[in-house]
Amino acid sequence: MKISDLLAKNEITYSFEFFPPKNYSSILELGINVGQLMKLSPSFISVTYGAGGSTQDASFDLIDYIQNKIGLTTMAHYTCVNASKEKVEQDLKFLHDRNISNLMLLRGDPPKGTKDFVNKAGYFQHASDLIELAAAKSLFCIGAAGYPEKHPESVNMDNDINYLKYKVDKGAHFVVTQMFFDNNYYYNFVQKAREAGIDKPIIPGIIPIVNYKQIKKFSDMCGTQIPDELVQQLEPYQDNREKTYQIGVDYAIHQCRELLEEGVPGLHFYTLNKSRATVDIFSEIRK
Repeated sequence: MKISDLLAKNEITYSFEFFPPKNYSSILELGINVGQLMKLSPSFISVTYGAGGSTQDASFDLIDYIQNKIGLTTMAHYTCVNASKEKVEQDLKFLHDRNISNLMLLRGDPPKGTKDFVNKAGYFQHASDLIELAAAKSLFCIGAAGYPEKHPESVNMDNDINYLKYKVDKGAHFVVTQMFFDNNYYYNFVQKAREAGIDKPIIPGIIPIVNYKQIKKFSDMCGTQIPDELVQQLEPYQDNREKTYQIGVDYAIHQCRELLEEGVPGLHFYTLNKSRATVDIFSEIRK
């Protein structure tokens, strides 16, 4: 099923993001966690695509397994990194042949050690380039990324919203946001998007802080602010896993409840291939 069809039902979607395992132990851990999360009957699953396509085979194998063996609606991430027109055409055909009809199309990060993104393989320099090509085929439902606190490379929020509008105009059917911890950023982002004429569903991306140092690093990389009051709660316990876990999950529960009360179209959880936090959050917000 296409995610756009799920969203058209005006029922809240719950979705989980995984990344391909890199070694045998990670495969076993992922299998256990996927099994736990499947019990929650997610609306769809997304699978990431490693930097430079470094995990493409593993990503495509995992997508194929979840979609065609487990039977869940699955969305494939795909980036511009090292993407030539010939390669993109081949990869889209590969995914379509395996019943994958949902794509999250992204530019991708600059190569490690560099600041500027340049795709030496050819034409695809922006997510909008991938979106335009995929949309022209009329085979896929296309997701685009949104940044409630603006993309780190955008000069300001208005500039960032203009880029999002361009992606939607090129054929994106819905938006999933980068993680955020202050819901006001999401509300303001949606308001600015609507004022700019973006009428597609905007699904908030949620990540519970269960490892403070790890999420702080992620936040610094993508320009996401952790509220001062949350930092003050977490910092004294950053080496205490269970205390950090409880603070982070409690905060995420409150955040999700408030978003649901405000009528969001769904919640997209960045699971980091773990199940416990997402299961605990679900058990509370679905009561």
